[in-house]
Amino acid sequence: MGTTNPDIHKPGTDDGWHGRIARGSQFPPELDRYHLYIGLFCPFAHRANLVRHIKHLEQFIDISVVAPYPKGDAKGWPGWRFPETDDEYPGATVDKLFGSKYLHEVYFKADPDYKGRYSVPLLWDKKTGTIVNNESAELLRWLPSAFNTLLPPHIAAINLYPEPLRSQIDAISTWLQRDLNTGVYKAGFAPDQATYDKNVIPVFGALNKLERLVHKNGGPYILGKELTELDIRAYATIVRFDTVYVQHFKCNLGTIRHEYPVLNAWLKHVYWNVEGFKQSTDFKHIKENYTKSHADINPKAITPMGPWPDVEHGPSETDYSKLTPGGVMAPEVLEYEAKL
Repeated sequence: MGTTNPDIHKPGTDDGWHGRIARGSQFPPELDRYHLYIGLFCPFAHRANLVRHIKHLEQFIDISVVAPYPKGDAKGWPGWRFPETDDEYPGATVDKLFGSKYLHEVYFKADPDYKGRYSVPLLWDKKTGTIVNNESAELLRWLPSAFNTLLPPHIAAINLYPEPLRSQIDAISTWLQRDLNTGVYKAGFAPDQATYDKNVIPVFGALNKLERLVHKNGGPYILGKELTELDIRAYATIVRFDTVYVQHFKCNLGTIRHEYPVLNAWLKHVYWNVEGFKQSTDFKHIKENYTKSHADINPKAITPMGPWPDVEHGPSETDYSKLTPGGVMAPEVLEYEAKL
């Protein structure tokens, strides 16, 4: 049975785990000690997996990948499932640690009385037999530096939360998370017309704001020449936008490839040119998760073929001054953008 630390998790509650890997802590950085559970479909799990690629942590953190569907009933029970064999669904794996059928079994190994959601990502400590952390925003913040003392200097030097940019990162993260990362879900799962109308506007207000921000900073990354955690936050949503959010979540006021030339150039650059982005992205998992897991939205579970290609080919403009920022010009969107 796993052990729990009341400082990082209160047993029997719906609170998650909030530990971190750090020297001198309960969870020190060690080779082959930690295991990450993810779904390739999930934008929040994508964050952690992308960090794993960018910082070359594959030798430190191995992974198990749940199948993209089915998820379970309206309350999420029994939750994400592991395939019975690694060949059952391409890219999904068995539970490499315990051979579990469902992800909730892993949660109950750490806390038999856990009352919360059985979500991904989940980072497991094989030595103490418990969960380290299952909060994607927390993982995104500390995981990039957790193993620096064990990494080659040129990899350790990759800093996604550099001191001079932290105030900007924190300020932008607030509206990026609220209006874009979770905003697509607020629009997509709206129970009625009025709620949808209210929630779809901030999605495009945030995209408009981000379009102008990247253009002003000159690219090729959101804050200019330096890759930061903002690029990971934005990528996990934007790479899914034209593929699923436009049609499945009815976020169709515009597309990245047509209304947002700067963000489209940014997306093409990181996907095709920056190690880890393309490698951590699986469009089959992404498309089939959304279209085959949400029976209330897509009752016939038909997965659209398009758009094609998932991310446009061809050279990306590297001189952003040559691009004219685009956006959705609906008055309500412009009004919301002005508030950000």
